[in-house]
Amino acid sequence: MSEYGYIPEAPEQSFGNNKGIFTPKDIYDLTRADKYTNYGQLELIETQTVTSVTNIDFTDIKQDIYNVHFMTITASQNDANENVSIRFFEGGVVQSGTYYQWALQNGGSDGTFSESKSTTGTRVIGTRFADSGDPLTSYQYFYNLGDSTKYSFQTMHSVVDHSGVFEMRFGSGVMTRATEVDGIRAYQNTGYQITGTISLYGIRYS
Repeated sequence: MSEYGYIPEAPEQSFGNNKGIFTPKDIYDLTRADKYTNYGQLELIETQTVTSVTNIDFTDIKQDIYNVHFMTITASQNDANENVSIRFFEGGVVQSGTYYQWALQNGGSDGTFSESKSTTGTRVIGTRFADSGDPLTSYQYFYNLGDSTKYSFQTMHSVVDHSGVFEMRFGSGVMTRATEVDGIRAYQNTGYQITGTISLYGIRYS
């Protein structure tokens, strides 16, 4: 019987250096052992399901492993007409100063269109505006969070049913400090509350 594609003995397997002809079980076992080469794989770091909270913090983002992070937000708001915003942690402390820049475009199924931007922001934007109880969804990518020599970037796209009008938002943001980011906060910037599910993933070897 073979082990990882070889009879009678198997070579040492490691990510980026696999040898042999593999059965589905070999691939499954190597993947579970973190030894199978699979570039760009999406790996769940944490999912949080919350009810009526202001801040959702991810403080173990494994920035030493992942160069790219992916976040999904499926939520509703308990109060009216606010974003879900994003801030980064540095050394375990959330950064709320004017270190952020962002630019966005917004469009609605009723034909409305607008743009917004800031070069002195205290956050980047994670979703479109929503009225109380309106469902919203968003996904976003984060880049370079674990690299202390580079800026940390974000790109996002969100949609919302805003009082019966479908609206979308897309854009990007950056924290203009070359530092290691070790956490992410999703929150309501005016203290309103969020109910929903937020998941954070790492994209391996991206």
